Amino acid sequence: MSTEIGTESLTHLDAKGNAHMVDVGNKQITERSATARALVEMKPETLAKVIAGGLPKGDVLATVRIAGIQAAKKTPDLIPLCHPLMLTKITLDIEPINESQIEIRCTCKLSGKTGVEMEALTGASVAALTLYDMCKAVDKGITIKETGLLTKTGGKSGNWNIDQEGSK
Repeated sequence: MSTEIGTESLTHLDAKGNAHMVDVGNKQITERSATARALVEMKPETLAKVIAGGLPKGDVLATVRIAGIQAAKKTPDLIPLCHPLMLTKITLDIEPINESQIEIRCTCKLSGKTGVEMEALTGASVAALTLYDMCKAVDKGITIKETGLLTKTGGKSGNWNIDQEGSK
């Protein structure tokens, strides 16, 4: 089984195609960061209640923020081949972008031997799921969309941002 796609190799597969955890022992420690986003769409009335704090479950945005931070810290417990990391910073920015959409951005940082993309993606994803959970009693049609990596810095592969790939 090939472990290469184009000129890139799949680092989580060995020569036989078996999954394994990558050995990062010989990699250099560098400053690394990643930002991921999730876009959540809901009825305008629901978003207005979220912003005003008018939902029965309490402060939705505070709960969403804490859930995203907690999830980023627990990423290796959820994603089988992720390394446990000593994250030095996790931020969750939650902003309405119009009357029916709210954007969640999770940024993770550390000095280490492996990147934090999965931590940022997990934080944004779980924050979005928590937003759904907190609001589902009043709006079951909430959708989570456009979850993805926006930027990453540091490491052997250097810096990357979504603008290099073009809009999806």
